[in-house]
Amino acid sequence: MTVSVSVIIAVYNGSETIVRAIDSVLAQTYPAHEIIVVDDGSIDDTANKIKQFGEKVRYIYQANAGVSVARNHAVEVAEGEWLAFLDADDWYYPDRLAHHAGMINESPNLDFLTGNFDYVQSDGHKIRRSMESTEAGRMLLGKIGDDNCVTMEGAVIGKFIESHFGDTHTLMMPRSKFLTLGGYPSGVAVCEDVNLLIRLAACSRRIGVYCRPMAAYVIHDKSATRSDPVRAQRQTLQALLPLKHQLIDAADYIKTGLKGTLRLARLDLAYSLLSNGERWPALRSVLPLLLEKPGWQSLRDVLSIMKG
Repeated sequence: MTVSVSVIIAVYNGSETIVRAIDSVLAQTYPAHEIIVVDDGSIDDTANKIKQFGEKVRYIYQANAGVSVARNHAVEVAEGEWLAFLDADDWYYPDRLAHHAGMINESPNLDFLTGNFDYVQSDGHKIRRSMESTEAGRMLLGKIGDDNCVTMEGAVIGKFIESHFGDTHTLMMPRSKFLTLGGYPSGVAVCEDVNLLIRLAACSRRIGVYCRPMAAYVIHDKSATRSDPVRAQRQTLQALLPLKHQLIDAADYIKTGLKGTLRLARLDLAYSLLSNGERWPALRSVLPLLLEKPGWQSLRDVLSIMKG
């Protein structure tokens, strides 16, 4: 069975990295059905960099409206049955699409697919791998066979929601499911990808995972989380909090996973505020844990922030 994949890249002022990202898709051993690049109102040389690829890339320009709107726009016009995504500063490894296409052919009833990736510096130096960095990832690595594939089901999906190891560039999902879920949330500047991933995981029973690195995720100082940590962590909470009501009827392990990721988000915000010397705002950011996730762990978290 041919698995038709539309690869979507949203970019804003990405002239320094967009060529590398597109090249990595064109170099795939399993060709994409199409590459759609949405330019979200760039004011640098991004447009010319993309246009040099000619008909190999479907180029769409829109007035600046944010990454969620850009990706959603691309999905509206996409022709592939499956969607894969890539940020303009990251890149795929050559077999990234082939691994997932093969898994879909082996197990057509997978709800969506994700996988391992490398965290790298701007020069490509590898820092660590994603699956080895999370509890859910380590659990699944202990179950893989010779094909490096595993299916994620049941309670481990809750662990995945709490601290996910798959990111935008390792996600592959049916276009129909994306449209049913309403895509990425608009008006969210940070953590829009996690919002969609959690909603997607919450309505899935069988998730395919490829356990070898499939792509590179670049850590750099220009990212929102590093350039303004407090603002980024506030926006992360804004992206996650609506899920409490959206997933109120979800399975218990899904809700437990969501509580876990909210705990981590509140702690990250508190740590960022403490770094700025804002002790009382930091304490206020974690106090809701006593209601959201009552227990000794939350009490210890609050006491830890009180002590600074």
